[in-house]
Amino acid sequence: MIQIESVTKVYTSLKAVDNVGLTIQDGELFSLLGPNGAGKTTLMKMIVGLLNPTAGDVRIDDHSILREPIAAKRLMGYIPDRPFIYEKLTGLEYIIFVANMYHLDGGSVEKRARELLELFSLTDFANEMVEGYSHGMKQRLVFASAMIHEPKHLIVDEPMVGLDPRGIKLLKAIFRGMKKRGKTILMSTHDLYIAEQLSDRIGIINEGKVIALGTADQLKEQAGIQGGNLESVFLKLTHEDISEDFEL
Repeated sequence: MIQIESVTKVYTSLKAVDNVGLTIQDGELFSLLGPNGAGKTTLMKMIVGLLNPTAGDVRIDDHSILREPIAAKRLMGYIPDRPFIYEKLTGLEYIIFVANMYHLDGGSVEKRARELLELFSLTDFANEMVEGYSHGMKQRLVFASAMIHEPKHLIVDEPMVGLDPRGIKLLKAIFRGMKKRGKTILMSTHDLYIAEQLSDRIGIINEGKVIALGTADQLKEQAGIQGGNLESVFLKLTHEDISEDFEL
């Protein structure tokens, strides 16, 4: 379980995240939606311990990210929106490098790494330098490395960026499989169709605050929209009044 307890982040005079409280259950895929600059990435960085909150705390199962950061981080895999990769390593070397940071047993690491490379269709490139990978290949490698320690909770910021249709289909299948095994997925995305298709619940954040929370159908009800899609709900709740026609 991921518990976000009244988390706030203030930069000088800007309140990037404003008293956010959420509980994400085991086996749940929770999508976080919001306009650019709404506070999604800041919130996710506080959840994984890359930023300290100005107030509040995050608990990963029974571990506080502030007081027990190592124990909390062992339970999570994190894929940022703009990941950094050591490109002078091969794909296999990079995954093993990440495994070493988790102090995984050396005897089984390479086997697990090769299984992940196969899962993400990177076996043929396992011994090639990452600098020669395409953007989509690098994205798949980051996913593979984030799963090397078999995390209970996966935190993903814009997971579908750079993936081709096959990669997106594979990722959706992996997410569904993780849910069946009781694992938690917290996903920030601008892809409203994917969010509606995969999510158990959705939270919409705007100007640092969670302004709506529930299933896709519950959000439609909150927005007073009958039979619409999530795009209509999102635009209404975030007050984005955009004309259908523009003359240029």
